[in-house]
Amino acid sequence: MELVCKHFTQLTRDELFDIYKLRVAVFIVEQQCAYPEVDDADRKAYHLWLRDGDGIQAYLRALPPGAAFDTASIGRVIAVKRRQGLGSRIVAEGIRAAREQFGAKEITIEAQTYARGLYEKAGFVQTSGEFLEDGIPHIRMVWRDT
Repeated sequence: MELVCKHFTQLTRDELFDIYKLRVAVFIVEQQCAYPEVDDADRKAYHLWLRDGDGIQAYLRALPPGAAFDTASIGRVIAVKRRQGLGSRIVAEGIRAAREQFGAKEITIEAQTYARGLYEKAGFVQTSGEFLEDGIPHIRMVWRDT
């Protein structure tokens, strides 16, 4: 499985198409949630994905401080093949990228509540009660460099 990490400005048209196709399939179609999936934060982001011969198998974007929160953040986390460690691996790579690209000492996320365990394993701590984001239960979590 190959890791790719590119800033938006480095993406090819085909890479961007594949990323958007996957994100729309998961966050709009699968989760039946109508919201602006493609947003201006994409232009500020580093996009990370794990790929094999079948294409993108895991994805996330890493955002600089100020793009979504006062701190760096990661989001749009997808593991196509679930329960195979790809989610944990892409989250770890997202943390690494945020540290390297933005000097992040703290990373804020708004995680779907059901995925709390994935993020806790990566060192995130819940910092809010549950709230609805686009009709889906979420919690805010923070990772801090120790």
